[in-house]
Order: sequence, then C-alpha cells, then structure tokens
Amino acid sequence: MTDVLIIGAGGAGLVAALSAREAGATVRVVNKSYPTRSQTSMAQGGINAALANSGEDSVQLHIEDTIKAGQGLASESAIESLCREGVHAVEWLDRIGVPFSRNEKGEIAQRRLGGASAERACHAQDYTGLKVLHTLYDQCNAMGIEFVNERFLLNYIIDEDEAGDRSASGATVLDLRSGEVEEYRAKSVIVATGGYSRIYDKHSTNSIGTTGDGLAAAVRAGARLSDMEFVQFHPTALKGSAILISESARGAGGHLLNAQKERFTDELAARDVVARAILEEIETSGEVFLDIRHLGEAFIDEELPQERKLAILYEGIDPVHELIPIRPVAHYTMGGIEVDAESETAIKGLYAAGECANHNVHGANRLGGNSLLELIVFGKQAGKNAAHAAERITNEVSSNDQLAKDQNFIRGVMYFTNQIDFYEKREFMGNIFYNNAGMVRDDMGMKAVLGAVRQMQKELRFMGPKDKSKRYNTNLTEFIEFGNMVELSEIVLVSAISRNESRGAHYRSDAPRRLDEHFGAHTITWREDGVLCADFIA
Repeated sequence: MTDVLIIGAGGAGLVAALSAREAGATVRVVNKSYPTRSQTSMAQGGINAALANSGEDSVQLHIEDTIKAGQGLASESAIESLCREGVHAVEWLDRIGVPFSRNEKGEIAQRRLGGASAERACHAQDYTGLKVLHTLYDQCNAMGIEFVNERFLLNYIIDEDEAGDRSASGATVLDLRSGEVEEYRAKSVIVATGGYSRIYDKHSTNSIGTTGDGLAAAVRAGARLSDMEFVQFHPTALKGSAILISESARGAGGHLLNAQKERFTDELAARDVVARAILEEIETSGEVFLDIRHLGEAFIDEELPQERKLAILYEGIDPVHELIPIRPVAHYTMGGIEVDAESETAIKGLYAAGECANHNVHGANRLGGNSLLELIVFGKQAGKNAAHAAERITNEVSSNDQLAKDQNFIRGVMYFTNQIDFYEKREFMGNIFYNNAGMVRDDMGMKAVLGAVRQMQKELRFMGPKDKSKRYNTNLTEFIEFGNMVELSEIVLVSAISRNESRGAHYRSDAPRRLDEHFGAHTITWREDGVLCADFIA
C-alpha cells in the first residue's frame, strides 16, 4: 500500500508528489498519458509573483487585482494566502532550475497580463508552463518518485466505517496497454486531473484529454462540485484550430484589430471583457485579428517564439509580417471539486489541487498568471497534508468491491450497441455549448442544451465502442471520456441556469446585472442516490 496516490501528472500532481515525498511519504503517480504532455504546458504567459522587478508592485496589489477579477465570489483569505506565497513559489522554482527569462539586471523578467495593475507575470519566454513542467518532472525523477503511465481513471475507492464516515483508500484504473482494470490502494489520494473545458470540443484550447475524469469520479464518489458554471474563454486562439496564442502577445503590446483594421477594446482588460468584445466584433464584422507586427522580428523571436511557430504551423501565416486571425474559445474552468482550507474534499483522505479543484481563489473570472501559481501553492499544501494524513493511518487494506464493479462495467460496455456515433454527438455537444452556453447565455438556450444532454444520457447504451479489442482501445477510452463529459455537462448547465445573473465569465443576456443580494454565493452540486442536487451556499 502506498502512502499517497496521486491521480494526474501535470504541474499540480508533480508539485504534490514532491511535497508529499519531502514530508516522508511513499508516493505513486498514476497518469492517463505522460507527464510532459500535461495541459500545464499550455500556460504560456507566466506565473504571478509580486517581485517588483519591472516597476512598482506589491503583494497587496496582487491581492486586490485577484479579488477584483473574482467578482465577489473568491475567498479573500484564500487569495491572501495565494498571493503572499507567490514570491516564495517563484523563488522555489528558480532554485530548482526553471529557466526564467531575465531582465538587464539579471533578475527574473516580468510582464503584465490582463487585469493586472503591474508587470507581475514571471516568464520563460512564452514557454513558461512547459519549462515549469519539465523542471518539476526532472525533480520527481531525481527523488525516485514512481510513475505509472497510460492508466485511465475509472473511480476512487471509498471505504465506509460503522459510523458511516467515508474515506478514500485508492483508485481503480484501466490499463490502456493491456485493457485490464487495476486497483491502486493508498492511505490518502490526491486528485490532480485538470479541468473540463473539452466539453466545448473543438472550441477549446485544451488537449483532447481534458475531459474532467477526476471531477466526474469525485461526484460519483460523494464529493461536491462548486461554481461549475464559470468557464473562462481565452480571447486569442487561432481562428481555424483553436490553438492558444498566449496573453503574453498582448502583454508585450499586441493590438486587437477588427475587419476595418481598427482597435476596438482595451487589450489588457479582464479576460471575460475582452473575449465578449471580440465575439461581438466577429458577429458584427466577421473577423478579428491580433497584430504584433510592430513589435519587430527580433523581439518576437526572443520573447514570443512559440506564438510565431504556432501561427505558421497551424494558420499558415507569419505574424512578423501578417495579422493573426483569432477567436475566443474555452480555456480554463474556475469551478471544480469543493475543497476546504487544507485542500481536502468532503471525503476524508481525498485531496484535490490544480484546475480540478476549487480553492475559491479565482471566483467568477481567473486573473491571468494565477493558474501556475495556484498549482504550486496548493499542490504543495495538498501533498504535505496528504502525507501527514497517511502517517495517522495504521490499519491494513480493507476489502472493497470497487474493482469488481469496474471490471463488470468495462465488460458491460463492450456489449453496448453502436447504433449512434458518439463522436458525432461529442462534436454536436461542443457546438451547442459554444453557441448557447458559452460567452453569452440565456435561459432558453441553456435549457435547450440541457434537454439535448439529458437525451444523450439516455442514449449512451446505444453509443458503445465499435472496437471490441482490449489492447490500446482508444475507442473505448474515448467513449468513457464522453460519458464523463456528458455527466459534467449536465452539472455545468444546471448551475448556469440557476445563476440568474451576470458575473465574470458567466454572462447572461437575459439577466445582464450582477445581483449580490441573491447570487453572491457559490453554486454547489452533488448526487444523492443518483439524483443531481444543487444549492447556493455562501
């Protein structure tokens, strides 16, 4: 039995692994793919810390900017903890070898991102997340942390004692190589599986694996989800492919131009404001562009090399000489598994960190540069607390039938018919989500999407995988992913319909005002006897 089992090997999972190992725990990291393919690599712009290397800044200003972005839904105490740890987090990353860009004084270079009052985002060119991820992985390997790759999460193993108290003691996974269902037992479990914005399918910057598996398993296990309606749309993705063009391009002085080649908004306003302004301009004039030509080839190749490469590769244009056609797409999910001040969920011994968790630091709209900071700060906290919790557990592995249930589930799925193509349904769901539950929403449109999602739930048994083989059956895993997305989509829609106001990333054209007296609280969702329940809790 492992002391700490971590599900997910992105930035949050790797930081948690290092933290738990430093606390003396044995650690195993189970991952759907491979660590260096994590979504953390797409956090290009930087990590916030009030170092003041590029001008005046302070922790207090960072706190104020984050509170303002959260639109009344973020916890001020959690934000204060996050921002005060920012300086220490970046200093730690610097010590372990993250190759940050440097200014003329040799200090860590910083740039201003949207919604910030100062140049605060510490960056490694425009590869920040990638460089952080690789450095963390190197550190984990140096510490001998065990990785088990190509394992798809099915469910958490939950034990219940005579008093009815429930605790996590491991997880079941599908070995993608062999097709066998396995169980990994542990004294405590950390969920670090990322977000769920792939419910928007091709209208998302996220990789195809960002399907919310950890959240879906959490709600099935009895944990609660919160603020699931808040999905951040990044203003600048490539028009054709939805590949992210980092906010660093606008932070460096890039301009947004409409079809008439005129600027039309403050490029460094909050992301929800900029994204809706771009959407409105696209609906009016048909197209919007990002212009960085005036920055010059030397600057672009030094500070924004990835953006140039992506534009050439995926759009066929060179931003040194041409305008970049862009559109806003789903990027980051503020909602997630509800955790307390110690990163623990409603289930004892089940912790969560990173985008899959809701630490109440983003509220209704994440401040650019805070996502990498969050996974460092709360990844460390989750790892340390999970390790200490494991120290207190002395009993042997208890019997549990979750493995048998999931073995039966996989066998049963193979008998599902495939009269309906779930790939077509997945694309359809992404389109209707983007159009009716995206940047601008209304009651009628969201209820229409909810009806379609609930119909998909009824039809899942007719959407089974055509491939009946066991080894590397991607058709099977993509079907299970689709089931998780359908489950989470219902929760997102129920939460969004219930919030009859506009706040941050949740904008309703039929309720355009922010109503603190009625909705200044968090949406909480959970299941009781299979029934979806929802409430507002301050």
